[in-house]
Amino acid sequence: MRALAILNPRAGVAARRARQALEAARPAWPGLEVRVTTGPGDTRAWSAEAAAAGLDTVLAVGGDGTANEAAWGLLGSETALGLVPVGSGNGLARTLRIPLRPGRALAALADAVSRRMDVGLLNDRPFLNVAGAGLDAAVGADFHHHGRAGGRRGVLTYVRLTLRRVRSYEPGTFSVRADGERFDGRALLVCFVNGRQYGGAAVIAPGARLDDGLMDVVVFEAVPFREILANAPRLFLGGLERFRAYRRFPAREAEVVSPSAVPVHRDGEPEPPVERLSVRLAPRALRILVPRATADDPAGPFA
Repeated sequence: MRALAILNPRAGVAARRARQALEAARPAWPGLEVRVTTGPGDTRAWSAEAAAAGLDTVLAVGGDGTANEAAWGLLGSETALGLVPVGSGNGLARTLRIPLRPGRALAALADAVSRRMDVGLLNDRPFLNVAGAGLDAAVGADFHHHGRAGGRRGVLTYVRLTLRRVRSYEPGTFSVRADGERFDGRALLVCFVNGRQYGGAAVIAPGARLDDGLMDVVVFEAVPFREILANAPRLFLGGLERFRAYRRFPAREAEVVSPSAVPVHRDGEPEPPVERLSVRLAPRALRILVPRATADDPAGPFA
């Protein structure tokens, strides 16, 4: 198997541990080439080169943003993407049930099977797991800037930044059209879910499938802060569909319009604020490595 591992060094100590795991895993990955990124765009360019050269696998060693960029270079090719999670959220890796320790992830992927998964396109830019507009994008931008400034990353930091932001966040006005469904009104966020969770075990679309040709459009209507706080545990413990502010409908395409520019993200990475979003799904556009137990599970993320 010819494979390229692309390592994002921004994860600090975790990245160094991942590099050590890559070296230790060479017997299971003979001929593995390892490259370390130096800036944005490297991962996408190197993945595209790997696909053009006919490599079997590209391992994205990093967080959701690294996985997104690697997938962008692989879309439509026969080269499979393997996720070695080193980030904070690791939403797609959790949905695929890939171990969160690099060494264990590499061992699981060495014996994995490949499946084709759908890829979302938000204003023609891909997302693998979740994209959205509103509160989640604002929190993602806070988290991004916090990390760039040298702040501590991780799930607890994300929760703290969310609580800080939600207290003062002003819900936006949205007009949503999605395969015949519609929503018009004030909402905390509108998100488009291909996987099942944001990351950190915060499940936003239980039971969603990665290869069914549908995304889940999820709307959280505007409600008081105390009600958000009271229902937040449902993200982790289940029962989110019983929250009165939660709306979810499947769609292949969606259009979202807001009277003013709103913050936007793709797989947690901030995008420039916009007033209009066009979202569609590219069915089974990406080949991805999946642990056998996940691929064979009838309740898992593949149909």
